[in-house]
Amino acid sequence: MNFLIAGMVLFFTVHLIPSLVGIRSMLVTRLGETKYQALFAIVAMTGLILIIYGKSQAGVQSIWLPPDWGTKAAPVLMVLSLILLAAANMKSNIKRFTRHPMLWGVALWSAAHLLANGDLASIFLFGSFGVYALFDMFSANLRGAKKQQTKYPLAKDAIVIVAGIVAYGIFIFLHPYLFGVAVI
Repeated sequence: MNFLIAGMVLFFTVHLIPSLVGIRSMLVTRLGETKYQALFAIVAMTGLILIIYGKSQAGVQSIWLPPDWGTKAAPVLMVLSLILLAAANMKSNIKRFTRHPMLWGVALWSAAHLLANGDLASIFLFGSFGVYALFDMFSANLRGAKKQQTKYPLAKDAIVIVAGIVAYGIFIFLHPYLFGVAVI
């Protein structure tokens, strides 16, 4: 679990910097925006690689037995999660209803995986991402995050939904190869 913990410390530390406006500003002033973003990306990717490797090596220490309905709800939550993740980076009306589609996507991803997994490493991993997503929404709101005002044609929403469903299909196919566990 050491690699998992180290990866999570790196990943969340670098992702919490934007919520600490003074520290982020100081780093951008010292490094410049481009170097700051490059360093951010390198540290985040290193953390993500350590998280994936650490989770694969953590073993299974069962804490609780997920409910039967949890494994049935998880795929629905994952489709919604991936639609919201797509909406974060595509033009659609979804950002008119939530300021944080990516963070809501992460929160749903977290909930889906917590409903389907009851081992210690999974609870630590997915629970931490869920707590982080909720904290970051709160922090971004304090910093003045706003809902989008622009209205787009419904076709843009349809494209986002299709993108999320396609991403879901790809992840269902790749999940056993990437993470060693078949979803369905």
